[in-house]
Amino acid sequence: MLLDESKSIYLQIAELIENDILNDSIEENGQVPSTNQFAKILQINPATAAKGINLLVDEGILFKKRGVGMFVSEGAKNMVLAKRRKQFAEIELPRLIHEAQAVHISKDELIQMIHNLKEGNRDDYTV
Repeated sequence: MLLDESKSIYLQIAELIENDILNDSIEENGQVPSTNQFAKILQINPATAAKGINLLVDEGILFKKRGVGMFVSEGAKNMVLAKRRKQFAEIELPRLIHEAQAVHISKDELIQMIHNLKEGNRDDYTV
């Protein structure tokens, strides 16, 4: 995995785990990699990995089994979905709308562009 220098490493670790939960690579009650495993794979300080994992513990997405490790909580996938949808609505969507307005793309044109992309018409960005 390549790390994005524009974002804190611990946030990227949290997102990595969330992505694994969303795509069912790690299921509810499944164990997540340890801080030492993350540190070794990503060549980072274990404390940085722990910060990312603890962020998810604080959100209730992960839980600790004393002496065993960290595990995915029941309902974690729904929690991550809700969190990501909220972030999309509050951050990404306003950016998209602002940029569309800046380049004079109407609501209908934007919807058509999204539809084209979703249908796989990647060469047809216009309407």
